[in-house]
Amino acid sequence: MALKPSEVRKMTQEQKANKLRELRNELMHERGVAAMGGAPANPGKIRSLRGEIARILTIMREEEKKEER
Repeated sequence: MALKPSEVRKMTQEQKANKLRELRNELMHERGVAAMGGAPANPGKIRSLRGEIARILTIMREEEKKEER
């Protein structure tokens, strides 16, 4: 299930970091399966994982910029 930006904004910094770590581990696993020639159960999974990671990182950077002002 895709994370919505509003859901990510409601998370604490620690929750975001944990979710980011979890998504990166899952992405690494999916890429490993693809590299070994295995057919992924869901072909769009890698792309959706990358999008979710980017969404979390973007929101984290936005919050950092707000704090700097």
